[in-house]
Amino acid sequence: MKQVNGNQENQKNDRAIAPIWIIGNQFFSHPKLKVILPKIASYLLLTILACLFMTPILFTIVGSLKPDELVLAESGTIKAFIPDRISWQNYRDVFDRVNFTRFFLNSVLINSLIVLSGLLVNSMAAYAFARMQWRGRDLFFAVVLALMIIPFEAIAVPLFFQITLMGWRNTYIGQIIPFIANAFSIYLFYTFFIDLPKELEEAARVDGASTLRIFWEIIVPISQPVFATVAILTFLTQWGSFLWPVMVTVGENVRPLPLAIAEFQTLPPLQWGDIMAFGVMMVAPILGIFLLFQKWFVKGVAASGIKG
Repeated sequence: MKQVNGNQENQKNDRAIAPIWIIGNQFFSHPKLKVILPKIASYLLLTILACLFMTPILFTIVGSLKPDELVLAESGTIKAFIPDRISWQNYRDVFDRVNFTRFFLNSVLINSLIVLSGLLVNSMAAYAFARMQWRGRDLFFAVVLALMIIPFEAIAVPLFFQITLMGWRNTYIGQIIPFIANAFSIYLFYTFFIDLPKELEEAARVDGASTLRIFWEIIVPISQPVFATVAILTFLTQWGSFLWPVMVTVGENVRPLPLAIAEFQTLPPLQWGDIMAFGVMMVAPILGIFLLFQKWFVKGVAASGIKG
């Protein structure tokens, strides 16, 4: 008898659960929900990743605005990200302790010349590979691609001896010339140029335009996204360059910011607030340039990815 009653209760529970299961199945199988749920999941994941990446930046910015004695004392609490009071003394200390302006201008000059010269040289080289027919083109392009897998550390010493023989040690030229031509930049330009419609060039040639004029007046204006992408990536790479400047420079006259902050950390007394203020001023130009060219950067990456 008990077994019969138990079976009846189980059947009642099954009948009660069945509508809930059917409703839930119908809810999650709704066509619009199938589209919305993956988007919600992706945005949630991106938000979590953004918070993880922003945490050290926010910690550095807040730490640079605190009195030095509170930077480490509050590092394990929520106050590490919410300052009780704002102090600009750390920034004043940086300018008092080192010649920050000199280092900053050195970095701006070196990186600006590398970026501008690189855009010209690498874009013209990529245009020659992508749009012009000449003997040995494929072989030379294969060599360029092969250079992408060679790390800079493998050629740093031979390049150092070459720069020394040419008398370019401790100069701006010695920090600029070796980095103008870049295999990866050529490849990015190539992937963009290769799929541009040839009808534009053919129409220009019918009108009597030269190859150089076609490049400047037709190709360059419609290639702004890839130019912005290459400019940002080059600037990011060179702004934080440390190995080469430490090899070829002596003294602060031509040294960039990465060497300055490395030296600044060794100056007594050790002030973490001052170090974070130095770091914020060093990172600020990178963030500014990225935000300024973000629209073109996203377009360039997307276009290069689709065509590559």
